[in-house]
Amino acid sequence: MSELTQLSPQPLWQIFDKICSIPHPSYHEDALAGHIIRWAQEKGLFAERDQAGNVLLRKPATPGYEKRRPVVLQAHLDMVPQKNSDTVHDFTRDPIQPYIDGDWVKARGTTLGADNGIGMASALAVLADDSVQHGPLEVLLTMTEETGMEGAFGLQPNWLQAEILINTDSEEEGEVYMGCAGGVDFKTVLPLEREAVPAGYQVVKLTLKGLKGGHSGVDIHLGQGNANKLLARFLFQHAKKLDLRVLDVTGGTLRNAIPREAFATLALPQENTESLNSLAQQYLAVIQTELAAKEKKLAISVEPVQSELQALTKACGDKFIALLNATPNGVIRMSDDVKGVVETSLNVGVVSLDEKTATIRCLIRSLIDSGKENVVESLTALGQLAGAECIAKGSYPGWKPDATSPVMHLVRETYQKLFNKTPNIQVIHAGLECGLFKKPYPNMDMVSIGPTITGPHSPDEQVHIKSVGQYWTLLTALLRAIPEKA
Repeated sequence: MSELTQLSPQPLWQIFDKICSIPHPSYHEDALAGHIIRWAQEKGLFAERDQAGNVLLRKPATPGYEKRRPVVLQAHLDMVPQKNSDTVHDFTRDPIQPYIDGDWVKARGTTLGADNGIGMASALAVLADDSVQHGPLEVLLTMTEETGMEGAFGLQPNWLQAEILINTDSEEEGEVYMGCAGGVDFKTVLPLEREAVPAGYQVVKLTLKGLKGGHSGVDIHLGQGNANKLLARFLFQHAKKLDLRVLDVTGGTLRNAIPREAFATLALPQENTESLNSLAQQYLAVIQTELAAKEKKLAISVEPVQSELQALTKACGDKFIALLNATPNGVIRMSDDVKGVVETSLNVGVVSLDEKTATIRCLIRSLIDSGKENVVESLTALGQLAGAECIAKGSYPGWKPDATSPVMHLVRETYQKLFNKTPNIQVIHAGLECGLFKKPYPNMDMVSIGPTITGPHSPDEQVHIKSVGQYWTLLTALLRAIPEKA
């Protein structure tokens, strides 16, 4: 147990501390799911998993609340595994190490997993705390949300009994979400031609690192640097004049995380290495100036290395660099309907090379299907010009806002009474699972709330302690205020 267990509300923080101790990155949630099932059974609660691995728990209504409309609290089981380059951590084996830093809880060198671990902990804390008053209650914990929403895709009709769903995956206290963007994964695969590194060429590794990174949805409008795009820009500017030959390029680790680091293994004539070092530092000064307000730790280095890899042919290398440099990134369009919210974006999340292919993985998000389709078509056209294979898959729908939602109005009224101010009713440019839940449960009334979490999907992730208490106060008051069935 860590110092977190002394924070208030104590049941929530104690459960979150336990969640941190059990590794649960995407595709490795079974240990945590098994722990939760056993924990619920020991408390005499209904607990089972479906074919997709989702966990469903049930608790009877508080005496006197039996006629209230049934509610399901929903969170996802997995977390995004991101770490600093100098942090030794195996997300499949090692526990997260949370600690208190002033008003915030952070993790040592890794993502914290407050996304969506705090929401998960709050739902389980409601089950654990018999002083919380509520009607018939369910808790749904879904699998593998961060890498494709597979649990939500696999959710079957008639499993849930609830009429109202409260999603706990929002990340700003004081905001109530009633809609979200849909998304689709896009992969561009370019065939490669390789040859031996020319005689007399020096092999070097160019490293670009120190960027903040972040969530490819909620942070995409902040203007933070994308390591893949910054590296491509430099290579495009200087590859021809320095006679650079590409051996390998890697950048980013997840398509839904803004990449913080990118690396290029290059070969160039021995006499050009000094120029490469000089140009790299000149470029660093340029982008440090451009990104001065956002990126304080940006760094570029060049070092000689040994490599057994063959180089891309000159023509193939130039084509790959041009393709990566031309691939759009960031905000495509702001919404006209929801002021201040991104309508359509994409994140050039992961770049990798193997012997025969170069792969560029993007995540496209949009509040409207046509916006998503437009970016798919643009990337496809660009890929076709380069002679690449283009694959769009894993498309998931957005959650269409419903201004008449009774639970949304109830959240607003409850928040106003508790805190004497009106919350912001928002649509979020991120993928919540609510849009997928609407297919098996079209009549479910849904809303999303949560505490303040900054830097999700990056090692800078942190959750604001006071906001967790405010969120808990709102959640428990909301459960108490749910009306009776009509």
